[in-house]
Amino acid sequence: MRIAKNAAAMLLCAASGAALPALAAWPERPVRIVVPFEPGGSADILARTMSNKLNVAIGQPVIVENRPGAAGNIGTDVVAKSKPDGYTLLLGLMNTHVVNQALYKNMPFNGVEDFTPIAMLAVVISTMAIHPSVPAKNVREFIAVAKARPGELAYASAGTGSSTHLNVAVFEKMAGIRLLHVPYKGGAPAVLATVTGQTQMVITAATQTLPHAKAGRLRLLGVTRATRVAMLPDVPAIAETLPGYEALVWYGAFGPAGLPKDITARLNTEINKLMGAPDTKSVMDNMGVEVVNITPEQFHKKVREEAEHWTKVVRQYGIQGE
Repeated sequence: MRIAKNAAAMLLCAASGAALPALAAWPERPVRIVVPFEPGGSADILARTMSNKLNVAIGQPVIVENRPGAAGNIGTDVVAKSKPDGYTLLLGLMNTHVVNQALYKNMPFNGVEDFTPIAMLAVVISTMAIHPSVPAKNVREFIAVAKARPGELAYASAGTGSSTHLNVAVFEKMAGIRLLHVPYKGGAPAVLATVTGQTQMVITAATQTLPHAKAGRLRLLGVTRATRVAMLPDVPAIAETLPGYEALVWYGAFGPAGLPKDITARLNTEINKLMGAPDTKSVMDNMGVEVVNITPEQFHKKVREEAEHWTKVVRQYGIQGE
């Protein structure tokens, strides 16, 4: 009888909520966004743009933490192995989730299976830029110079296996030229190396090349889209010289695999809202970044498709991580 009374009392307390602790609503403490690259690059700029507004939207501080190294694998692995509670997120991109899987044999994580895609933030307009000392005014002339000086012209990248490496590697193969690869620890130092003439070419986000091009420190030869872009109507698409060449770089917010659907949905809604706000969109347009607004399910599908595509590209051109 005593057991029955105790059980009844417990049921009563449970029903009234008097004796059971309430589940804490997310978020109840600061959220960190890991950027797997050095400060100053496109990923870092996007993460900080997002964090500045997301903290207001969710009512908690949003802290950006740079964890560079190993073509983005170090910081990305930190998130892959984090607890899926919504307090550790990742500003990932194409190479960290789909390209590195094809380039490297011993990956510490699976870019598709070990993450929860939250929101696809943007597609970055990438440009081919050269140092003004290179005697070329367009892509065709650059190819001619490179063919006359095989292995002499150097290109900078944000690191082996980065999109800035892969995009030039594919360009080399399609153009039938041989360039010298000089990897740096991030997109910002790679652009600086080209600005100072340590390297002669870089293919990277317009966010980083446009200010230098406007100042005459770099010369833009082409964009990596299949056709010209409205923002740079006078800059030809590389595909006008090399038909079929196209290299898109997308960025997105991810959580560890198993992130609860309610947190994923909340973050997707808030991120899409803040990225699509007129003031943010205006800043992104000026930086050469096209804002994207899709659901977590659509983003997940995109990541899987991209993984299949880039695996084929890497194998087709025989590109390997160093």
